[in-house]
Amino acid sequence: MLDLTKIRADFPILHQQVHGKPLVYLDNAATTQKPRAVIDALVRYYERDNSNVHRGLHALSMRATDAYEGARARVAKFINAADPAEVIFTRGTTESINVVAHSYAARLKPGDVILTTEIEHHSNMVPWQQAAKASGATIRYVPFLGANVEDGLDLAQLDALLTPEVKVFAFTHISNTTGTINPATAFCAKARARGIVTVIDAAQSIGHETIDVQAIGCDFLAFSGHKMCAPTGIGALYGRRALLDTLAPDETGGGMVVTVDYTGARWKPAPERFEAGTPNIADAIGLGAACDYLDTIGRPAIAHHDAALAQLAREKLSVLPGIRILGPRNGEPRGGLVSFAFADIHAHDIVTFADEDGVALRGGHHCNQPLMRKLGLTSTTRASFYLYNTEQEVDALVASMRRTLKFFGVT
Repeated sequence: MLDLTKIRADFPILHQQVHGKPLVYLDNAATTQKPRAVIDALVRYYERDNSNVHRGLHALSMRATDAYEGARARVAKFINAADPAEVIFTRGTTESINVVAHSYAARLKPGDVILTTEIEHHSNMVPWQQAAKASGATIRYVPFLGANVEDGLDLAQLDALLTPEVKVFAFTHISNTTGTINPATAFCAKARARGIVTVIDAAQSIGHETIDVQAIGCDFLAFSGHKMCAPTGIGALYGRRALLDTLAPDETGGGMVVTVDYTGARWKPAPERFEAGTPNIADAIGLGAACDYLDTIGRPAIAHHDAALAQLAREKLSVLPGIRILGPRNGEPRGGLVSFAFADIHAHDIVTFADEDGVALRGGHHCNQPLMRKLGLTSTTRASFYLYNTEQEVDALVASMRRTLKFFGVT
């Protein structure tokens, strides 16, 4: 079990009131809070080591370079990459996926197929739609089962969809709307047996459970630091080295070239070829500090804690009148979130009322517009949990929902 008293003491932002009520922060799928260890790492860099990296020969630049590349090695260890050079620093999941999609747009052709799923975040859907348009390829989707996606994806169709025409299979590890956990290792094994490149959106899993890219067998994996206690504006793209060195850089400029003349340039190998210009040094260091922090707590314990809170929330919310809860049923694996809707109350109203009670939730389509339309919804309310949340905060959520329903006359 997690020592919640000790963990919550590590997060300064949690010890405040909102509208005169103790803050209950349940918007972790959007962004997580930052522990003192990460904040201190940022302050230490700016107070002691602030300088540009890689090209400077003075003491500050060399210290900054060591810290920046040390963070890359730390992230590689965090996901069990075979080589730190397989980790590219990006702004987050969206940019990471775009790097891969833009490169494959130049190599796909009419008749090729990009396979993804019907529960993807826009960040793992729109880039592939654009790649298909640019290349003439076709995009197809693994469908979901059930009006409430309670049964997850229709995995019985997967083998039939993985045809010889499929060149890329891009899928989410954990849905940010339903909490559905996809069997990433099995997906990658099926794709690899057919020579299909796999791209995993790990935004919702990276901070919640152990990620081992070698065991999973993926070709690419994208994630954001701010979903795992690190700063915003930093994330990473993992790619197998043999594939990374075949990708064209998404941006060009200083720092990613071997030689330049008036007629052209020659690129450095990965990861430098994908990090043109001055990188986000401080936040990369903060990402490394977040890896240290999470491993000190223990990711298996975090995964158990978050899933248990989500199941508890589902159980306690399910007795409310008129509620529709998305995602896996009680007792089935689910990520650390619960999305729900009431027939006659908009999610934005629910979130506004919850805020009056100090409860921070997320309301909207969660960048899942196609899925929402299939579900016959315009929006849902989402409560998402992390290592510092408590059972008492689940009770606060349910109490706030009861007050909201009473105001709207739902009994």
